[in-house]
Amino acid sequence: MAAPPDNDVLWARGLHHSYDGSPALRGVTLALREGEIVTLTGTRGSGKTTLLDLLSGRRLPQHGEVWFNSVPVHTLGRPARERLRRERFGWIGGTPHLVPELTVWENTALPLLLAGARPRAARGSAREWLDRLDAGDCADLRPEKLPRHLRQRVAIARALVHTPTVLFADEPTAPLHQADRAHVLRTLTAAARSHGITVLLATHDPGPGLTGPRDPAGTTLADRSVTLVDGRSGEPAPHPEEGRTECSLSG
Repeated sequence: MAAPPDNDVLWARGLHHSYDGSPALRGVTLALREGEIVTLTGTRGSGKTTLLDLLSGRRLPQHGEVWFNSVPVHTLGRPARERLRRERFGWIGGTPHLVPELTVWENTALPLLLAGARPRAARGSAREWLDRLDAGDCADLRPEKLPRHLRQRVAIARALVHTPTVLFADEPTAPLHQADRAHVLRTLTAAARSHGITVLLATHDPGPGLTGPRDPAGTTLADRSVTLVDGRSGEPAPHPEEGRTECSLSG
């Protein structure tokens, strides 16, 4: 078992995973560098969610390796993987899972509070992220008072509030109206770049903000794209240092 290259923050090789004998991933290899934003595209059922699950330690691969920095994630027990996800990873799914008993700002601050941050500092950070995502006016409300698209903005703020090393985003703008998606993607990617967060963003339907390497304001949204087809990765675009080309996010 060889450790990954030093310049890869997340590295996986030969990942295989099946559900009830039906293959979901068939030998996928992927490397992400620090601060890189990569989109993972493919139709529904192509294996995107399974790949994110394995890379983030939510599941263990049946075959293959996953490394985070010098840590072999695929050999860790459940408590160590849970700690890694809590402290170093962020996760955004297509459904916002918020704690109904907590206010919006308390939900957003939860990763900081669990890590032992002072409540006042955690509240300040949470409100800052909510303001960035145009949800600051809802900070003192309970989640059930919010429409789904606002609950999703809260979930995105919660995933970013503790400045994770790697952010996994599985269809993060699915609950949003088309007009909101580009704004949220710009906010998410700009925040990731400003904090050096590595992002792997899975989508089956790239919106206007991800159909090319730049949005209308000229901000680079993604460095490259990888496509999954029937559990196999297509030929990925090169790392930026190997010659930047325009992203093709067609799946």
